[in-house]
Amino acid sequence: MEAFTKLTGSVAPVDRVNVDTDAIIPKQFLKRIERTGFGQFLFYEWRFDEQGNEIPSFSLNQDQYKGASVLISRANFGCGSSREHAPWAILDYGFRCVIAPSFADIFYNNCFKNGILPIKLSEEQVEDLFQRTNANPGYELNVDLENKTITDQQGLSISFDLDEHRRQFLLQGLDDIGLTLQHEDAISAYEQKHAAKLFA
Repeated sequence: MEAFTKLTGSVAPVDRVNVDTDAIIPKQFLKRIERTGFGQFLFYEWRFDEQGNEIPSFSLNQDQYKGASVLISRANFGCGSSREHAPWAILDYGFRCVIAPSFADIFYNNCFKNGILPIKLSEEQVEDLFQRTNANPGYELNVDLENKTITDQQGLSISFDLDEHRRQFLLQGLDDIGLTLQHEDAISAYEQKHAAKLFA
C-alpha cells in the first residue's frame, strides 16, 4: 500500500448528503475479480445517462474537476452496504483524500486499509471548502498528514483530528497484513518453537 504523508491536489465536490456505496460503485460492477479498474465506474449512474453519455451537470464530468485527488462531500459519506469496492473505486479514480463532516463507520475503516485519508471536519468548515472550490477553478488543497493540517494558497489553515494508530497506518503505508509482517521474525521463531515441542 502506498504511504500517505503529504498531498497537494485539486479538489472535486460531490455536493450530496448520504452518498451510499451503491452510488459510489453500483452493484452491477462488483463482478470483477481484481481490486483495480473500478475507477471508471465511480459514481457511474450520476456520471452517465442510460446511453452511456456523460451528464454535463455532474461535477466529475466538468473540466475544472478533472484530475482531482481530493474529494469533498456532505454528511454520512459512504453509508449503505459494507462493500470494500467503494474505496477501491475512489482510489482507482485518483482520489487519495476524502473530506466530509461524517462517514459511515465501515467505509471509514476501509479507507485506511486502502491508502485513502478520510478527514472529518465540521459542517461549517466543509461548507467553506465548497464555496472556495466553486469560486476558484482548479482550487487546490495541501493535506499534511504528518502535522494533521489542511492549507491552501489563500491563507486557509485547518487542523484535523485523527486516531494515532490509523495515522501511522497511512504514514507507513501499512494495512493489517503489512502490520503483521513487521513481526515476521517473531512469528517464525514462535512457529519453529511450537513445531519443536509438537514433534519432540
